[in-house]
Amino acid sequence: MDSKVRSVNESYCDPAAKPPATRKCANPACKYILVTKDVSQCSRNCWFGYKQKLTYCTGIQSRLNQYVNGLRIASYKSCPLRQHLLEHKCSGKSCVQTVFWKVGKWSKCSSTCGIGIIERKVLCVTENNHSSNLCPLYVKPRPRKSCFSNHCEYKSCKEIRLLKNTHIDGEYTLTISNRKVKIFCAGMETDSPKEYLTLVKGDADNFSEVFGYRLKNPYECPFNGSRKQDCVCKNDYLAAGLTVFTKIRLDIISMQIKTTDLLFARTILGRAVPYATAGDCYSAAKCPQGQFSINLSGTDFQVSEATKWMAQGNYATVNVHKSQDGTKIYGRCGGYCGKCIPNLATGLQVQVQERY
Repeated sequence: MDSKVRSVNESYCDPAAKPPATRKCANPACKYILVTKDVSQCSRNCWFGYKQKLTYCTGIQSRLNQYVNGLRIASYKSCPLRQHLLEHKCSGKSCVQTVFWKVGKWSKCSSTCGIGIIERKVLCVTENNHSSNLCPLYVKPRPRKSCFSNHCEYKSCKEIRLLKNTHIDGEYTLTISNRKVKIFCAGMETDSPKEYLTLVKGDADNFSEVFGYRLKNPYECPFNGSRKQDCVCKNDYLAAGLTVFTKIRLDIISMQIKTTDLLFARTILGRAVPYATAGDCYSAAKCPQGQFSINLSGTDFQVSEATKWMAQGNYATVNVHKSQDGTKIYGRCGGYCGKCIPNLATGLQVQVQERY
């Protein structure tokens, strides 16, 4: 047999005598433990939130072992799993506390007259009065709404028409000279309604007259100036007339009575005569027979001390008597022919009555 070893086909060898090609071996037991530890609390007490978890492995294979909760942490070199700090989803207990919409008091109306806005606080809170965002929006109370204030100080009938949106003529309250007074507004269906004073004492005490009789002898003053219709006269004065008034027009800017406004006047004889006007063509001997009467009693106004009467025409005489409070005035005027009217410089000036 050749002393050199040479490889031959396996068929020449006894299979039963073939040595094993592999055998079992054993390494030290793997003693690494995978650990996941919470390092934060859940971010919410109820429903879903997040918390941090630390994942690491422990073992006894390293001389550099550290202890965590009694377990030794293997070194990064020997541990098959590196440490991981991750956020994980978490959930707390169900939120079963009651939530509701809490409302505050309404504010004052933003407007002191007419349409404005009122507001209030509306908050979603828990039964412990903590803020919440869980209240259903579809039942949220209104935080603001429109309002209407009646605490108005109207300065004119036009303001009443616009701010109260009314088109009805009638008595209203205006603020004039810092006082609330009664005023009748007429023409409210128009863009320029006008102010009138309702004469409480009526037309019996509010009239103007131009006497129609004329003495045949104009230089006499018979009956000691008393007026009698059985005088030696002619009843032919073409300007004669008698007008009575239930309301008079007030210009609230100038505070003058517009004496020629006859909207609420009634002429019961002859020609129309303006308010606060009287005259005649009776006599040239200072014997006036024409009369006028003003009675503002029951209104909020009085005739101003600035109001004076002036004579017009021939031989005109003016006799005017005022009450102490300025609410009543009686005049006798006339001439041949003559009359009296409120002074053109001041007009028939009135003012809000003084309160004593």
